[in-house]
Amino acid sequence: MSTPTGPAAKTERLLNLVMCLLYTRRPLPKSRIRDLVPQYGSAASDEAFDRMFERDKDELRELGIPLVTADIGGVWDDEQGYRIDQREYALPEIDFAPDELAVLGLASRVWAHASLAGPAAQAMRKLKAAGIERDADSLVGIEPRLRTSEPGFDPLKNAVVFQQAVEFAYRTAGAGETRVRHVEPWGLASWHGRWYLTGRDTDKDAPRVFRLSRIAGPVTAVGSRGSFSVPEDHRPHEMIRTEVGPQRTGTATVRARAGRGHALRRRALGSRDEGEWSVLEVPYADADTFADEVTGYGADAVVDGPAEVRELVVQRLRGAAAAHARVAP
Repeated sequence: MSTPTGPAAKTERLLNLVMCLLYTRRPLPKSRIRDLVPQYGSAASDEAFDRMFERDKDELRELGIPLVTADIGGVWDDEQGYRIDQREYALPEIDFAPDELAVLGLASRVWAHASLAGPAAQAMRKLKAAGIERDADSLVGIEPRLRTSEPGFDPLKNAVVFQQAVEFAYRTAGAGETRVRHVEPWGLASWHGRWYLTGRDTDKDAPRVFRLSRIAGPVTAVGSRGSFSVPEDHRPHEMIRTEVGPQRTGTATVRARAGRGHALRRRALGSRDEGEWSVLEVPYADADTFADEVTGYGADAVVDGPAEVRELVVQRLRGAAAAHARVAP
């Protein structure tokens, strides 16, 4: 049987060879290596195996893998044996400072949604294999399935990395008032499916937490880079947990047009038909996210209450109408 060829087969063969030579205490002769590495066993002839093995040895050395050759024969035999020196192969001890771990966490989070997703995940796996475990309560976790649709995420991420103050308009909970905040950003973290910014509100001269979905308009960098330092004992998730508290849920009364709003209907705790409309009692965990969902149905869904959710939907519809008016001929 011929030996499988191609990049995938070669990669698998080299990986098996590395594993074989890495975990042996004594140098292994070629005959033993041929028995242990499946791809070598299927070589067409001894000559074919010898050529393949010599190429693989050269390639491993080019990759920087310390392949050691030793004489394992007796007095009248000079047979060579092979192994990988574990001390040379192992990574030295790696110790990252808190700000370096913060950058790694942010980079891996951003790359998870970009073309560098594969290399980013590979880099994090290498760090983990070397014994570098990310802090579960550190700046940001690797959460590939969590959306970062908030426009403020990228500029805030950059501000955290470069330690640069920012300003943005922020809508408060409850009353929904909007005013400009000036913040020294310390970290970004997700909490119950929502993104939050932690930092120092320079106007109040106090630590604060800001939900990204409540940022209205652009985030603007102000001042110079490196103009402040993040407290060494800062723990974003602890700060968010303390200030935001447990996740609050609610139930909204939504009228959905007949044949529309199927996702809302599936989640509804109760419903009743009123002619062309169905009145649904729909649970939600976040008012902003729920308002986005309802707004997507346009005129086919209307929020009757609570007032907070209704006002959020109205704001979004007014914004869409204004944007349409600006681009209309």
